[in-house]
Amino acid sequence: MHDMALTPDNDLSIARYRQRAARYDDTAQFTMPLRQRTINLLQLKPGDVVLDVGCGTGLSYAPLMQAVGAQGRVLAFEQSPDMFEQAERRVDGQRRQGNWNNLWHTQCPAETVVLPQAVDAVLFNYVHDITRTPVAVANILRQAKPGARIAMAGMKFFPWWTGPLNLLAWLKNRPYNAKPADLWHPWDLVQAHCTDWQLVATQAGMGYIASGRLVETASRNSSTQDASTS
Repeated sequence: MHDMALTPDNDLSIARYRQRAARYDDTAQFTMPLRQRTINLLQLKPGDVVLDVGCGTGLSYAPLMQAVGAQGRVLAFEQSPDMFEQAERRVDGQRRQGNWNNLWHTQCPAETVVLPQAVDAVLFNYVHDITRTPVAVANILRQAKPGARIAMAGMKFFPWWTGPLNLLAWLKNRPYNAKPADLWHPWDLVQAHCTDWQLVATQAGMGYIASGRLVETASRNSSTQDASTS
């Protein structure tokens, strides 16, 4: 893990995923169709470089690798040592069969991860604490190419007028995240960097899928050129 003073939120997130890592793949099966829908929004093609933000146990690796092909590359990171250990086992199993040699991943927080190259697309799949941390969002997106495709999925509150129903959303979010009450517009920090933003509700209003393109700016263009040549 890259050196940094972990915040209380980082520590709490790591602790919560430590309790759930062993059974995470089983419970995540319920949202695999949503994961695939979100990946599809990235419109990946052979040769693309895609970033899997907060990759967890690596459940998105197979569909991402299939989409970018042997000419492309999948980059990923995860701060939870317990989740990342499973991701490593998943990759090791594939590499023993001669596969996934174009996948790079590391155990590191989103706030400090340094990618080996700029990316064409970014996947934020159920990484609520990351998408609610401005420093993390800025660090990730400054390493994406101008115009990069962005796709997100996660939980949100029901409309305000549903009242007590939002207790259910909070209860479902709390076991996994340090910021379970920040569910009104959990996409807005990422949306602020994007254009062509589209959002649809899922799970009867308790979830969302969103997509857009990274705004092209001179400062971002400079930083992505630096990343691609480092």
